[in-house]
Amino acid sequence: MERVAVVTGANRGIGLEVARQLARKGVRVVLTARDARRGETARERLVANGHDVAFHPLEVSSADQAFALARWVADEYGRLDILVNNAGILADPRGSRMLTLDPALLRATMETNLVGPLIVTQALVPLMEKNSDGRIVNMSSGLGQLADMGTGTPAYRMSKTALNAFTRILAKELTPLGIKVNAMCPGWVRTDLGGPTAPKSVEDAADTAVWLATLPDDGPTGGFFRDRQAIDW
Repeated sequence: MERVAVVTGANRGIGLEVARQLARKGVRVVLTARDARRGETARERLVANGHDVAFHPLEVSSADQAFALARWVADEYGRLDILVNNAGILADPRGSRMLTLDPALLRATMETNLVGPLIVTQALVPLMEKNSDGRIVNMSSGLGQLADMGTGTPAYRMSKTALNAFTRILAKELTPLGIKVNAMCPGWVRTDLGGPTAPKSVEDAADTAVWLATLPDDGPTGGFFRDRQAIDW
């Protein structure tokens, strides 16, 4: 059976490249995005290059949309093997600090970067349970590492630290079901978020996510990775 993957926030940047690389490996990819026009445009680009990619709209913080996606995947494919929780935001203004952090900005960041992956995972894991197999990859960041925590972008940092905790807890819960859950840091990447002077290409940044999404049965779970190497939490 061909594997099926859902990649959130995949209309551009790392998410789009993850979708492309998975499709190159023969995975049937469902690309999701909040903006239907941009998502459909991204799908058309990949299909034009011969990739098997579908599009479905998804606002990750909407339970209604997440469960609608799950029903659509079940109807179209009858299975799900891979979930890449890539959608995320960095909304902290330049020079932001903890003591001046707007609580509303923190709530909005947590809603997308933590609650969103929770909602989408809750909706889609039952499709993985049917196969007693699956791979979940959470797009985190080194800025969320407690081992090397610094200042600046406090809302983003805390949201990624929380996403790391979500990864660890979920990995423990899903181990008996044969579903592997890992987090990754893509590094500083040349995207709209990282800017044109970042040292890493989107191709290199997506590689670790694709590696984790296609792990063999004896691969790791509950880990945090960068460049295919384990890093500290």
